[in-house]
Amino acid sequence: MKTLTLGAAALLLGATTAQAEYPERPIEITVPAPAGGGTDTSARMLATLLEGELGTSIAILNAAGGGGSVGVTQFMQARNDGYSLLATWNSPITTVPQMQPTAYAPDSFVPVASTSQTAYTLCVAPGFPAETGEEFLAELAANPGRYTYGNDGIGGTMQLAAERIFQARGIETIAVPFGGAGETLQNFLGGHVDIYGGSISPVLPYAQSGEAKCLIVTSAAAVPALPQAAGLEELGLGDKETLLWRMVLAPAGTDQAIVDRLIAALETTVNSPEYTEFLAGVGEVPNVVTGPALGERLQGEYDALAEVAQSLGLAQ
Repeated sequence: MKTLTLGAAALLLGATTAQAEYPERPIEITVPAPAGGGTDTSARMLATLLEGELGTSIAILNAAGGGGSVGVTQFMQARNDGYSLLATWNSPITTVPQMQPTAYAPDSFVPVASTSQTAYTLCVAPGFPAETGEEFLAELAANPGRYTYGNDGIGGTMQLAAERIFQARGIETIAVPFGGAGETLQNFLGGHVDIYGGSISPVLPYAQSGEAKCLIVTSAAAVPALPQAAGLEELGLGDKETLLWRMVLAPAGTDQAIVDRLIAALETTVNSPEYTEFLAGVGEVPNVVTGPALGERLQGEYDALAEVAQSLGLAQ
């Protein structure tokens, strides 16, 4: 019995020591988006800073397609040893599974930490007959079916974010899907759609130069980077807030000691001057929600967007 007890103690000590030494080798982070996009750029900056915090190298693996579902599905095969992580935005987890069959759901992962967030925005050309968010909505309401707005795909988060606002005001517009915010922007600048609907960072230079008027953001509060844009609270629509936010997830079954180590490293990194300065430059702000609280956020958004998807006839 004494021998068995000593043996068990030795095994426990060995496991504890192994966890304490994490990480002992390079980490791979899957990004379910093309290189050069907002999620990829954010993940690469985060990885660079995390390398110093964790004391190991970190490689980014891009796996784009299916609105992020291709990369997330691929990640489902990763080992749960802490050396494979997922850096994603919210849409592949909270929106895509409602539109198409997926091998995962919001509770299929171990939530580690969210990192940043930003609003989507609705922008128009300089000559559009509105100068404020309220005037913009009034113009759309007065002309049902006249205006087109670009978005990042049928049933994507941007479309659902816009429709939450439009439905609340009885507005009818024509949604035009594109492959992402970059494609939406080019079609908006080319005059092929009346309204840009997408993330802030691609359109920000054009708003600053006066080539676009961004009149609404989909966050409850206004966004300093877009001073002309009204926040939804100002429009009496604060409960319709929809944000683009980014996070790091781990495979199901990852040891809690490893998750805790990652949480501590991410909290330090995200709140560092280097990362906050980077985020400010792309119109985002730090936002750290960890562990079970992050899981609740994922499920809550999934449930809220499910209602919108069903009302539009988009749910699978």
